[in-house]
This record gives sequence, structure tokens and C-alpha cells, in this order.
Amino acid sequence: MSTVTLEQALTITRGALQHALEVAAAPLTVAVLDNAGRLVSLQRQDGSSLLRPDIAIGKAWGAIALGRSSRGLADMAAARPAFMSAVNVLAQGNIVPVPGGVLIRDDQQRLLGAVGITGDQSDVDEACAVAGIKLAELVADCS
Repeated sequence: MSTVTLEQALTITRGALQHALEVAAAPLTVAVLDNAGRLVSLQRQDGSSLLRPDIAIGKAWGAIALGRSSRGLADMAAARPAFMSAVNVLAQGNIVPVPGGVLIRDDQQRLLGAVGITGDQSDVDEACAVAGIKLAELVADCS
């Protein structure tokens, strides 16, 4: 396996939305991208607002583009704001550096893709992403 499959992406989404229900999260949007940053699955819960698909994709795409979770990108933005700003200009504004974008790895730590979730507080978005990845029996990389 070299990239996340559609079946895995749907399992991740199902697990994320199940966790969202358990924690009474606001309506979420879940994007799963493969390891080249291509969209595999995008699901919006009823009531999810207009820009949520773009935000979810931006969290996941930024994680893949820079090889760290969107939480790691948020830390980078805080420590090196000029650098993150320049990188986001190069990326045409497609990086969303806040928690909720989690890298998906296999048991040998190979990058398979990323999931981006938005709709609630960023920590809740990230927790839902981790729950989904775990349901798919893959490794969530939040670093």
C-alpha cells in the first residue's frame, strides 16, 4: 500500500463523524487526501457552512505539502510567521495552519495521506481526525 484507498478514506470519515457525535461536535466537513495531495473523499455534515470544504482540504493539503500536521504548521506559524506567510503565498493560500489536519501513516511510518477536518474548535476537529484514522487501523501523526 502506497497511498490511502477510498475504502480507508470512507472508514476514516465514518470514525471521525462517529467521534463527533460522541462529543456533540458542531457539523463537520471531512476531507481525505492521498499522499500526493489529491482528494479521495470529501463529506459535509448537514449544517456545515460554505467554506468548510476548502478549509478541510487546506488543513490536509498543508500537512502533506510540508510533512507535518496542521498543528505543527500552527506552531511553525507562531514561531516563524514571516516564513509561514511566504510559504502560504507560494502555495497560493492553500495552507490552513490550525489543528485539524493530521497525517495518515501505515505501521511502517510511510505517508499514505492526510485528513483535514473543520467545523468545531480546532482541537475537536483534530480529535475527530485521530479517531477516524484509528478506526481504519492506521497511524495518526499529529506532530
